[in-house]
Amino acid sequence: MNQVLLVTGGSRGIGAATAKLAAAKGYAVAVNYASRPDAAADVVSAIEAAGGKAIAIPGDVAREEDVLAMFEAVDAKLGRLTALVNNAGVVDATSRLEDMSFARLRRMFDINVIGSFLCAREAVRRMSTRHGGSGGAIVNLSSAAARIGAPGQYLDYAAAKGAIDTFTIGLAKEVAAEGIRVNAVRPGLIETDIHASGGIPDRVKQLAHQVPMQRGGSAEEVAQAIVWLLSPEASYTTMSLVDVSGGR
Repeated sequence: MNQVLLVTGGSRGIGAATAKLAAAKGYAVAVNYASRPDAAADVVSAIEAAGGKAIAIPGDVAREEDVLAMFEAVDAKLGRLTALVNNAGVVDATSRLEDMSFARLRRMFDINVIGSFLCAREAVRRMSTRHGGSGGAIVNLSSAAARIGAPGQYLDYAAAKGAIDTFTIGLAKEVAAEGIRVNAVRPGLIETDIHASGGIPDRVKQLAHQVPMQRGGSAEEVAQAIVWLLSPEASYTTMSLVDVSGGR
């Protein structure tokens, strides 16, 4: 059976690493992006140069109309979806709660939580045996912040990722008998440009001493866990929250 994967936020960082690794494993990959068509095109080009199949699809996961159009594009160009990685997410500048605006909170939860719900909903409609599908796998991107709480820095981001943990557990139980496995990966300090979005581009270096392994991780190391959870090798694994955090 043709394996078709959609990676949201697939143009950079963990999403891009996941798209490339999955393509190398034989998946046809849809690389979603919100604002960087050039970066998404680079990922697609790298996959095609290695002999894989990929397309780039625009869309803001916080907008339902974008999500619907994105999944319809996958249907038309790659075929029925068999795998989803809910990777799209944002952080914001470091802040205490009393300084967080409503607009910031709305953006944080719209993208990180509601976006994942919308994409998973569309994936279930295509994968579930209840809807004529042949099953599939969903991997949500959580964060070690869901356990730590990120006080004084990203309390809103941590809370959003805590919601993703609960969502993963509940959805996994809801669709387990319909051929769909749902798991989450919780990265720790990973070398990606998301830290610059929070105003601390060298955050990994600053906090590496807090990690038992004494270093930050790479996007490729997180991608290995994600692609394993998607694969038949993880056929009896669902409802799991897998920490990729160097022990932090």
